[in-house]
Amino acid sequence: MTHLRLAVGFLTILPVSPGAVERMGPARAWFPLVGLALGGVLAALDYAASQALPPYVVGALLLAALLAMTRAIHTEGFLDCCDGLLGGHTPERRLQILRDPRVGAFAVAGGAVLLLLKWSLLTGAPDEVRAALLALFPCLSRFGMLTTMAAFPYARESGAGTAFRSGAHWWQVVFALVTAAVAADLFLGPAGVLLLGAAVAVSLAVGWWVTRLLGGMTGDAYGAVNEVAEVTVLLLAIALLAPVRSLFEAPLW
Repeated sequence: MTHLRLAVGFLTILPVSPGAVERMGPARAWFPLVGLALGGVLAALDYAASQALPPYVVGALLLAALLAMTRAIHTEGFLDCCDGLLGGHTPERRLQILRDPRVGAFAVAGGAVLLLLKWSLLTGAPDEVRAALLALFPCLSRFGMLTTMAAFPYARESGAGTAFRSGAHWWQVVFALVTAAVAADLFLGPAGVLLLGAAVAVSLAVGWWVTRLLGGMTGDAYGAVNEVAEVTVLLLAIALLAPVRSLFEAPLW
């Protein structure tokens, strides 16, 4: 259970991490399960808040809760990547910008678009699958993040992400894949499996792009992958499931 506690301590605000551990690679196997727990909290909050509040307020509360539960660690990585990847012209300069604590114009613009998209998607999720989608999307995005850890090299000799490369093994990816696939199938059936495939595809695409620009991944890049995967899963789910819903709502004659 040490590695599960490491995953929870890293991915959430809960202070349950057992402390510094040299081999954090095995903790990656638990990423989808931790994401599923985060999604479960969102689904419960959505059910409770929807009893008294309008959808646009509920969407804002869900977004705020997700940021709070994760310490906004992935969002911060996304903001840093907006500045570093778009503001530099060489790998060295981009890596330098990524470590700059100041926030630039690309980060402000990218963050505004990201939060607006997430709020819109959380507000507009179809009622028929809303609870299942809220529970599932953090699970799938965190598996997508894990695939980039396994598929691409690390760009620095040291950094937050290097700890998860120590003790890394193929079984962690398999275990995480089984967790994510079972959850996807149980919650949304074939559509859930399709969403899992989309999360993996967009995560690997972002990882490939980042590796081209930096020569490898960074801790910030992992966070950016998670954010892009979350938006992709929510967006694709609404696009896929809204037409199905309209078929049942349309008059027969």
